[in-house]
Amino acid sequence: MAMTVESDDRDDEVMAAINTTPLVDVMLVLLIIFLITIPVIVQTAQVELPKERNVPTQTKPENVVLSVTKEGDVYWGAEKIPSQDALVKRLIDKVSNLDPQPEVHIRGDKEGRYEFVGKVVVACQRAGIAKVGFITEPPPKTAGN
Repeated sequence: MAMTVESDDRDDEVMAAINTTPLVDVMLVLLIIFLITIPVIVQTAQVELPKERNVPTQTKPENVVLSVTKEGDVYWGAEKIPSQDALVKRLIDKVSNLDPQPEVHIRGDKEGRYEFVGKVVVACQRAGIAKVGFITEPPPKTAGN
């Protein structure tokens, strides 16, 4: 710790020097805390993430295409389905009993909430549908592709 010793005739003068020792002490303590806690936070389970893959949709006539609007309305083709129970009943009647079972493709509006598409996925699960897919727009082609 630094200390200035001066003559008695300057006792009334204001000291303009800043003592930086407490600042350095606080910064070193913060540095030590961060060095100890960051490795604990960063640890995660080792998993192999899937690679990105875009596969063109092979649309077959027997596949069911469900559209979900941004308001949450569900359409089977061009026909509006009034409720989730009606969707489950129709999926059971028209799809789940067929062998091989056709796929259900869900087209969700990009402005819609995830909840609306999630309800359609739950309806497909309740109806026993084995394959559910999502239809998206392909990414725009860049000049290098």
